[in-house]
Amino acid sequence: MFHVKQRQQRLHFFDLDGTLIRGSAAAVEISRQLGVDEEIAALEESFLLQGLTPDEFAVRARELWSALTVDQVAAAFEGAPWLLGIREVWADIRDRGDRCAVISLSPDFFVERLLDWGVDTVHGSHWPTVPFTEPIHRPGILDARAKVRIARELCAEYGMDPAHCVAYGDSMSDAELFAIVPDTVAVNADHHLAGLARHSYTGGDLREAYALVRNSAA
Repeated sequence: MFHVKQRQQRLHFFDLDGTLIRGSAAAVEISRQLGVDEEIAALEESFLLQGLTPDEFAVRARELWSALTVDQVAAAFEGAPWLLGIREVWADIRDRGDRCAVISLSPDFFVERLLDWGVDTVHGSHWPTVPFTEPIHRPGILDARAKVRIARELCAEYGMDPAHCVAYGDSMSDAELFAIVPDTVAVNADHHLAGLARHSYTGGDLREAYALVRNSAA
């Protein structure tokens, strides 16, 4: 009698800024709604080039967004340049018995809206509720190391090993996660992931990036 080897379940980790949103970020889209594009661009530059920490970025962004409303968050989310096929990819992942998660440094009030698109779980930096009445709680703001911690916690929760995971990212904040996950996809990525990713994708459709790894562990 022949025994068919069961397919190993996998957990897919998705970054948000620059990965699911092509060429932009949650902070940029939110700032566009408030007319503070130039100010957030300066903060982004300080973060990328001058060592501004994620928690300090959040504190300064909170000041820029002091008048932010729920309607503006919704408009920022709906107007963002999302990759095509996100819902379809997540539906296929779940249909195959796998899991998917978004782990992002961006505010949780933005990231959590992706739950309606079919992702299993989302993890973003903890921000006060919109409209803001409280300051930023710095320990709640995620960094690159937190992405690894959350990924390991999710593996434990779902009973999976990082060796059976897939990670999709685009920048320096994904490098540490790419180092512990064997199947990785650099999506419209910058030079920080050069040589770290097993696969590389440039384009506007997540289904095409997903196709690079869909059957790699089948």
